[in-house]
Amino acid sequence: MLSINIPGYGDLEIEYVVFDYNGTIAVDGKLIDGVRAAMDELSDVLEFHVITADTFGLVKSELEGAKCRLAIIPEKDQAEYKLEYVSELGLERSACVGNGRNDRMMVKESRLDIAIFQEEGAASETLMASDLVFRNVMDLFACFKEPKRLVASLRS
Repeated sequence: MLSINIPGYGDLEIEYVVFDYNGTIAVDGKLIDGVRAAMDELSDVLEFHVITADTFGLVKSELEGAKCRLAIIPEKDQAEYKLEYVSELGLERSACVGNGRNDRMMVKESRLDIAIFQEEGAASETLMASDLVFRNVMDLFACFKEPKRLVASLRS
């Protein structure tokens, strides 16, 4: 678990990190270089989950052997499925990371709300629901490795 006190924001105790797949940890269905190694390195501190409709049909092969749990959801009502998934894990112990409109609900309701703005862009509703926005997912992993970066961004 990642535990840190952020002045003006409160105690942050994150056990689960829930990622959208395409646009967040993958581009055009292909896992971004470094993501697997970063998840593996941090898996003793954080439990990683990937939730996706698998638009490109590659997620199973791309994540094979990675230290994460995979949930493939139907094409319909994706935002609701994602929120329900995180609710079952525990919203107060979850960081949710996404870029698409279908990520907005899980991002808005989790304890730590993160938008990623990479090649696919990001839906404005998801950006507005976020506590933090990163230009690439590897910057987020760097914050998980050095949590005082979160303090610098979130304190008030």
